[in-house]
Amino acid sequence: MALDLHLAGFLEAFAGSGAKPLPQSTPEEARALMHQLAHAVRASGAVVEIHSVEDLTVPGATGSLRARLYRPTQESHLPTVIYLHGGGFVIGDLDTHDNICRELARGANAVVVSVDYRLAPEHRYPAAADDAVAATKWVIANAGELGGNDVVAVAGDSAGGNLAAVVTQQLHVEGISLAAQFLIYPAVAQDRSDFPSFKENGEGYLLDLDSIVWFDRHYVLDGTNRADARLAPVLARDFAGLPPAVIVTAEYDPLRDEGEAYGRLLHASGVKVETIRCDGMLHGFFDMGGISPGAQAWIEKGIASFRNMLGSAQHH
Repeated sequence: MALDLHLAGFLEAFAGSGAKPLPQSTPEEARALMHQLAHAVRASGAVVEIHSVEDLTVPGATGSLRARLYRPTQESHLPTVIYLHGGGFVIGDLDTHDNICRELARGANAVVVSVDYRLAPEHRYPAAADDAVAATKWVIANAGELGGNDVVAVAGDSAGGNLAAVVTQQLHVEGISLAAQFLIYPAVAQDRSDFPSFKENGEGYLLDLDSIVWFDRHYVLDGTNRADARLAPVLARDFAGLPPAVIVTAEYDPLRDEGEAYGRLLHASGVKVETIRCDGMLHGFFDMGGISPGAQAWIEKGIASFRNMLGSAQHH
């Protein structure tokens, strides 16, 4: 399918905006650009209204982290979802992903806790993964006070999808089970040479190959073992017993094939998985419902699948 017309228009406007290309930017410049983009795609009045949003802190691996609690309604005993934002482990924060979390809380009818894990290059791998694991354990222990029930799941987009997959694997090894995982165009591989989407969509669709290299350079120190499943969840030795997953991929995304490969690995190990390829979409579309009705429809479809998964977890 052709690239969604609204997203194509957005890409054209972005290309003509004179914004400095990510690979030539400092982390600070890239963070500022992501903030601008997040506001640009949020059409006026497109902020999703929900019952309440509250800032709080949660423990990370080495100290407290900023977090944000989203409640869709007044009722308590809802499922709880830890949300880990995207941004290549270098950019992104609670504000850039605020609308996604509102959308998720409303659409999944769940309490959402968005976690501001430490970013690279100030804090390199495995800081983000360690924070994500520590914060998730705290949320599991405190779900009742947050308004949740004992159904706790994890979700994330892009780099956050990597972290969500890492958290489910790590907790499973420790004997702690989550109810579900929602992986939105997740970055789950290191060696991408075998994935056609990496070459097909490597230029011109917002996330390009040079940007992926730039993110990686800031996140991973030279000499790091790249075969570690905490960097590349597809390399885990065992997937059996992991929580059910909804995996969303985008047709025009260099990361499309690795997300789908991860889904096949889970499925082959007996994990219930639903993989949704979103035709006409590109990396980052989950925050673009305000500018593209097509993106909004796919966002709602993905969240509805995740809501169903949370619902069946509740009835077990």
